[in-house]
Amino acid sequence: ISFISILLQVRQFSTSVLRQALIRPPIDVYGVGGRYATALFSAASKQKKLEQVEKEMGTLSALIKDPKLSSIVMNPHVKRSLKLKFFGDAMTKANLSPITVNLVLHSCSGNYNGRLTLTADVVGAFAKMMSAHRGEVICTVTTAHPLDEANLAELKVALNGFLAKGETLILETKSDASILGGMIVSIGDKYVDMSTKTKIHKLTKIIRDS
Repeated sequence: ISFISILLQVRQFSTSVLRQALIRPPIDVYGVGGRYATALFSAASKQKKLEQVEKEMGTLSALIKDPKLSSIVMNPHVKRSLKLKFFGDAMTKANLSPITVNLVLHSCSGNYNGRLTLTADVVGAFAKMMSAHRGEVICTVTTAHPLDEANLAELKVALNGFLAKGETLILETKSDASILGGMIVSIGDKYVDMSTKTKIHKLTKIIRDS
């Protein structure tokens, strides 16, 4: 598939996929990247190519991190047409399927000033959708100090209690001394800040306002 034929398919893609009734992903991811990832999820679902496109998103992620390519694509002084040419050629060389290439090029040539930097947002949003599609619930827990094995095991038991049948917990733990104590939990689309730092700020505001 040549770069010229890819560009010719972009307009067709915009009028066929983006304007059709979407197959909604299991979770909503907001922002421009989420919008295009939703369109990609819908198109891949209809063609039964979700797993293939997911693998191609990994390839795409590697492409945008390539120093040579990114030095051109992320350079605001390089013309958009030249960026699209280099990016399109790279995707063609990587043998990405038309469904992935069309979505990326459409997002880069649409109503957002051709911002190729959106590609990373699309990749990230699509990854979240596929994770939810597999029943994975991503949870990030931030504490002031690393949790020991006993506390970590207790935390996993507590978090698993929030999961529905068939869901799997994917836990990531982080340390941030600035929160002083307590923890910040982000699970699915929920965010709970139980940090000592936030409690102090709230208490300070109450005292000042009283």
